[in-house]
Amino acid sequence: MQAETLQRDLVLVGGGHAHVIALKMLAMNPVAGLRVTLVSLDSHSPYSGMLPGLVAGHYNFDDAHIDLVRLCGWAGARFIRARATGLDPDRRRVLLADREALAYDIVSLDTGSEPELDTIPGAREHAVPVKPVHNFWQRWLDQDQSGRQVVVGGGAGGVEIALAMAQAQRDKSVAVHIVCAGELLPGYNQRARRAAYAACAALGVECHEHRRVDRVSDGALHLSGEAPFPFDHLFWCTSAAPGKWLAGSGLRLDQAGFVAIRDTLQSESHDNVFAVGDVATQSNHPRPKAGVFAVRQGPVLAHNLAAYALGETLRDHHPQRRFLSLVSLGEQRAVADKGVFTASGGWVWRWKDSIDRQFMRRFSDLPPMPTRPGRELADSKVQAPCGGCGAKVGADALSAALSALAGRYPQLCPTPSEGDDGALLAVSADTAIVQSVDLLRELVSDPFQMGRITAQHALSDLFACGARPHSAQAMVILPFASDAIQRHDLQQLLGGALFEFARYHCRLLGGHSMQGPELNLGFVVNGELPANAAPLSKHTLRPGDRLILTRPLGTGVIFAAHMQHATDGHVVTQATEHLLGSNDRAGDIAREWPCTAATDITGFGLVGHLLEMLGAELTAVLNPHALPTLPGAMALLQQGFRGSAHPANLSRVQPALADEWNPQGAEVALMCDAQTGGGLLLGVAAEESDALLQHLREAGYGQASCIGEVRAREGSALVRAAAPV
Repeated sequence: MQAETLQRDLVLVGGGHAHVIALKMLAMNPVAGLRVTLVSLDSHSPYSGMLPGLVAGHYNFDDAHIDLVRLCGWAGARFIRARATGLDPDRRRVLLADREALAYDIVSLDTGSEPELDTIPGAREHAVPVKPVHNFWQRWLDQDQSGRQVVVGGGAGGVEIALAMAQAQRDKSVAVHIVCAGELLPGYNQRARRAAYAACAALGVECHEHRRVDRVSDGALHLSGEAPFPFDHLFWCTSAAPGKWLAGSGLRLDQAGFVAIRDTLQSESHDNVFAVGDVATQSNHPRPKAGVFAVRQGPVLAHNLAAYALGETLRDHHPQRRFLSLVSLGEQRAVADKGVFTASGGWVWRWKDSIDRQFMRRFSDLPPMPTRPGRELADSKVQAPCGGCGAKVGADALSAALSALAGRYPQLCPTPSEGDDGALLAVSADTAIVQSVDLLRELVSDPFQMGRITAQHALSDLFACGARPHSAQAMVILPFASDAIQRHDLQQLLGGALFEFARYHCRLLGGHSMQGPELNLGFVVNGELPANAAPLSKHTLRPGDRLILTRPLGTGVIFAAHMQHATDGHVVTQATEHLLGSNDRAGDIAREWPCTAATDITGFGLVGHLLEMLGAELTAVLNPHALPTLPGAMALLQQGFRGSAHPANLSRVQPALADEWNPQGAEVALMCDAQTGGGLLLGVAAEESDALLQHLREAGYGQASCIGEVRAREGSALVRAAAPV
């Protein structure tokens, strides 16, 4: 049956409260043909209601953040980790930093706000704004947390942050101050304000009301008519200001610079642009910038985005006039305020904690996605093939096919033992040409990053041979979609590839594209070697050589677990960053050293590629504890996760393993893990190994490790263990 044809692109810019609610609701009730993409600079979105508790130490990071990578994976949405820098509503493009603009048919903005810094000279240079939260949180963790700490802003946000800081540091010699132009908690009733004053007194927070800041210099606030007010750390939590990029967005804005929206949450100037949360002002019903309003907008936004795509009637959003405000008071106490109602104490904090945790469970305890009813074949319940090298055909199947065909076509087809990472095509007086090819299934949902990853993965074979890239041709299978979507996707994919090719002046000569049920991208790559320089080979190891692995293992299991929505977004983000690394400098070093043999670690896993290097005459002794590993990979292997290529890889290498290896153990699983963007495995003379390691680490391969040594073969085992496993 043909896959669903994509017709329109919905892009959600920002991972705010309304967007995560709308994303989940759209996933549970999808619109056929509508592709959803979430753009966010961060893999995790903070929940504002729990930020004070996070600072105070009542919550950990995971308690207070929504994992956007996992949520998008579960929802079947694309996640693009990038910084939005602008909007081009006439051409329907979201402008992104350092990459191709992203096309949309419908766009929604939920990018939040930031404290007003530019009206006070020196504030932007010397203060840490509390928003965006990811910047504040990292600065809070990095500071020495000592001395005089000043929070500018006496609203609920400033009070909560100051009290949380004092609670977190109550056993240290730290002074926390609040400086505000008016009174503490303006707009709250007197009993709520008295509860806040009492909490400040209990935690030693000094309040300086009716003090207007004229300017900020290094280490001092300059207040109207007063002596300089010193600080060691300054935090800014004043009234909300719009992001600067909105001014050039082409959208109609309100007087303060926020997006002006109708009751349907659409831009007043562009029907296909929606905006919610702090970035927008509902013109008929302006409200304070508070998370409670964004949460209420989420369901209406989900309905209206789907309705707009389907050409149906949109709903109006009617924000509440009065709302319950729950303000944390540092300790596990809070004050509740709504009109004349006020209550405070530990039970209010427990009430607030219950509400906050219930909200967060909506995005951590994700239900199984609804499936269409239908009959399944008896053997259809198998693990879906992983993307990248997890979809590679097993080594045994490939070897068997090549062996059979080599007998019939001896002059045309290599035997498995003759194949190498790059094929030597031609030699002229000055240059030798080396060619290789590689193809990946969709591994990450961001097409620009997929282009970058695939380009580096294809070039890796050239680097393993010691060749420099010269030219490439593309092979693309695009999912069934409208012409416009395919055109935009192709630009993203090839734009990402050219971003990498440009580093090596590697020309993209052309290629071939077609449609299919899922994305596949590959490149035929050509490289150059000096005519008198033989390419590095994987078949030239010698007894006594040390084995050096340049980069860590673990991409296979990480992305396999990600497909099952079972790993943290931080782990996936770090693995994605790893995939964008290059083996170019390692290849240069291997050729210059010189190394005795080299290969790159890809779909057959570490041991699968090592067996190709060993042949029939050599044995390797590996130290499993020396294997460099990506963060989170070993934990996933120990939990039982495996990539879809693992059974084929294990079947091939298990007969070569000595008895001390546990075939079901995590160490063997790591060595059989199919790699995309894997490092180089190098053979080098023992006396050169330490110096080579040092050189590699200085060149940026910080996890390069000597993982074992090569010996003449004795007995049947090809891979022995140098340490207990």
